[in-house]
Amino acid sequence: MPQNDLTSVTPAQSAVAAPKPRKIPRIVVLGGGSVGLYVARRLRKKLRKADAAIVVIDPRPYMTYAPFLPEAGAGSIDGRDVVAPHRWALKGVDVLQGNVTHIAHGNKRVTIQPEVGDSYEITYDELVVGLGSVSRTLPIPGLAETAIGFKNVEEAIAVRNHVLNRLDVASSTWDADLRKRMLTFTFIGGGFAGVEAIAEIEDMARYATRNYPTIEPGDLRFVMIEGSGRILPEVSEPMGLWAMEQMKERGIEFHLNTFLSSCIDGHVMTSTGVEFDSDTIVWTAGVKANPVIKEASDLPFDKLGRVIVLPTLQVADEDGTVVDDAWAAGDCAAVPDVLNPGKFCPPNAQHAIREAKKLADNIVAKRAGKPVHEYAHKSVGVVASLGLYKGVAELFGFLKLRGFLAWAAHRSYHVMAMPTGNRKIRIVIGWMGQFLMGREIVSLGSVHDPRDEFRKAAVPGAPAGTKVEQKAESSAETAEKGASASA
Repeated sequence: MPQNDLTSVTPAQSAVAAPKPRKIPRIVVLGGGSVGLYVARRLRKKLRKADAAIVVIDPRPYMTYAPFLPEAGAGSIDGRDVVAPHRWALKGVDVLQGNVTHIAHGNKRVTIQPEVGDSYEITYDELVVGLGSVSRTLPIPGLAETAIGFKNVEEAIAVRNHVLNRLDVASSTWDADLRKRMLTFTFIGGGFAGVEAIAEIEDMARYATRNYPTIEPGDLRFVMIEGSGRILPEVSEPMGLWAMEQMKERGIEFHLNTFLSSCIDGHVMTSTGVEFDSDTIVWTAGVKANPVIKEASDLPFDKLGRVIVLPTLQVADEDGTVVDDAWAAGDCAAVPDVLNPGKFCPPNAQHAIREAKKLADNIVAKRAGKPVHEYAHKSVGVVASLGLYKGVAELFGFLKLRGFLAWAAHRSYHVMAMPTGNRKIRIVIGWMGQFLMGREIVSLGSVHDPRDEFRKAAVPGAPAGTKVEQKAESSAETAEKGASASA
């Protein structure tokens, strides 16, 4: 890092110290998701190291390709293959791992909280905000204590492990009410994330029951709760209805125009009076812009907490005045849709990746004294997986696909969009392995707390200052080892 002058400023120094002059301008990219990764890669490709130092800041050391999370959760793809490691994908780019806790664009400083150690600040010449989104939750009793999200790969794998663990435990449980609770899986939110998640997990779980003589596929209960009157609002209503009917035929229950009222200790209560017990509650009911923008930055934001930007992806005030040296895109930015005046680009991977490329091109153009251009992209369509060999798709405004063809279009599009050839190859090989050998349906529940068994086996520590006597145990271990050796 010394070659790029990545010196930091402590909070105590920041009040009095001005940014040190740099020989090489620094472009700081906040967030290493779709926007951050593609911006940094394109900038590094178009700018020499002598032209600019590029720094990416993210709490995770990898970018997660969100459209593949349902397949990772269902065991169709290895969890490691749906992420692109920053240090592999961002050659020639400096990567700092930590949370961005404050943005002071007026002073051109950002504060970073690493996983270990004190927070620190770094300065920059140009800023790109690609902090993405977080789960949008509500103050529902029991939600924080009981539910799990489906926003990142860790959560997707945790859901898979938990569902398979419930099958393992239920297969050896004879209490009918307890079994029913264990085998009831509830998903909140009927958008793309929720529908793909419940469809893939349901497909996997019913497939897994063939290995459990005491559990029939019909013993599993999958429930979706959605506040609006339909699912998959991203597709046309007929396609959404078709998808719901197909999933109903598989036994998935839908409660539309219904809200979750409470889920304390797994007891689900809805706004329509429906009540049942469920050991698995997955929250997929929307996202919101990273709260750092609204709560800890001096950048202009709208009523939804998104950075206000022009179609050129330059940050701007409410009156349209450009904020110098600041750019934003993706889920955390209100990007105007120039092809649909009055609307904003939807927060999905299709737009995020293209916005990132346009943003990087505009930075390069601005630095060269050339005009910047507006981001405009006509959606090529939407694709959704409904489980293995099942899906829906609407492409190019006129082509509507259902079943296997839609599922194939989903996989084809997203594997091409996955960054790095390394990951594309791994995913395709994983699909081939699954086709030949079936899904991976092993639950590794201990991954969530790998030290649990060790803690249970460990002898409690003696009080400080106490001389620990180990003679008896040592003698027994020595005798045992001697016996083993002689044998």
